[in-house]
Amino acid sequence: MVGMPIAAGDLIYDPSDPRMAIDPYPVYAELRERAPYPRDPFGSPVFTRFADCEAILRSGQVSSDFRNSNEFARMEASGEEIPMIDSMPEGRPFLFLDPPDHSRLRGLVSKAFTPRVIEGLRPRVLSLVDELLGAAAARGGLEVIEDFAYPLPVIVISEMLGVPPEDHEQFKAWSRVLARALDPAFMATQEQIQERLQAFMEFAQYFFGLFAARRAEPQDDLITALVQAEEAGDKLTEAELLSTCILLLVAGHETTVNLIGNGVLALLRNPDEAARWRADRSLTKNAIEEILRYDPPVQLTGRVALTDLEISGHVIPKGEQAVLLIGSANRDAEQFPEPDRLDLGRADARHLSFGFGIHHCLGAPLARLEGQLALEAFVSRFPGARLAGPEPRYKDNVVLRGLASLPVSL
Repeated sequence: MVGMPIAAGDLIYDPSDPRMAIDPYPVYAELRERAPYPRDPFGSPVFTRFADCEAILRSGQVSSDFRNSNEFARMEASGEEIPMIDSMPEGRPFLFLDPPDHSRLRGLVSKAFTPRVIEGLRPRVLSLVDELLGAAAARGGLEVIEDFAYPLPVIVISEMLGVPPEDHEQFKAWSRVLARALDPAFMATQEQIQERLQAFMEFAQYFFGLFAARRAEPQDDLITALVQAEEAGDKLTEAELLSTCILLLVAGHETTVNLIGNGVLALLRNPDEAARWRADRSLTKNAIEEILRYDPPVQLTGRVALTDLEISGHVIPKGEQAVLLIGSANRDAEQFPEPDRLDLGRADARHLSFGFGIHHCLGAPLARLEGQLALEAFVSRFPGARLAGPEPRYKDNVVLRGLASLPVSL
């Protein structure tokens, strides 16, 4: 193959660097300028530019399953502790599977996320937005994450699945723990690993009970549809049911929490753009795409090369996992003029925040709907909103970057 192997070089990209949670974008800019092909602490190649990340996501020669990597083989041979998601013998979330398993599972679930189904949720989402912001207006203040960004998507996805309202708070605790399982394994303490395992076991026990209940008494919800689903005579196994429901619940709201929280913060820090949106509601669809580009809920993803793969003259050897910095790609000046400027009318806000190719986010239409309705309502309802208190605090997640709290005066 033509091209040069990626040299290890100096370690420049470190996901555990505290700056990555507070503001990763200056770090990304430095990487794109000085070292667009750095290595991570495991020695994996890291890609920082839009064209490279898009090319890898588009490629049919990569895998989303870490078990195809040389690193997984090494860990398994040495007896090292394998990350929880990758240690599952069966029932892995389809986000981490390749065809044909990925195609079969995604195909069964995708029926619940068609444009018609999502548009049918609009009245319910509008009602929830009005209820949550109405309560904030009555109080004269809003803790954006706890009072708005979190409850909106978790109620919506829970109602779609058929999870009783009284259990929403319990899911909040479980999902926040499990969301950290997406981060690099080396960043987890033994205590955190045990905490994730405990959350998973409790999650599993709860859902197995719910599956049994829906088999006995079917309801008009997604869990019933999945329990009854047959595709070419093949039903979901219990393990597949469990992993799919966990994926839908965690991915179905954690990312949207970050979209709404990051969006509110971006608008508060760019009041001229907020005023522009307030004066021109036709900007709504484009505004959400720009917010997704500007500060994406998902900062990075990974792909394993199934063969030696050349990207911009650099070779990813077969079995190596490449890290794709989505947050950096979305700020690449080669793709976006003035990339560090929030421009709600940007002519081309095409981003990689929902991925690309066969793993393009299944829930993207729902996230867009929730983001559009939530942020448009916030902008129009609270023209005098401002940050209350010091700089907002971020969660210490790496992959799913979002705020821990965001108090706002209205």
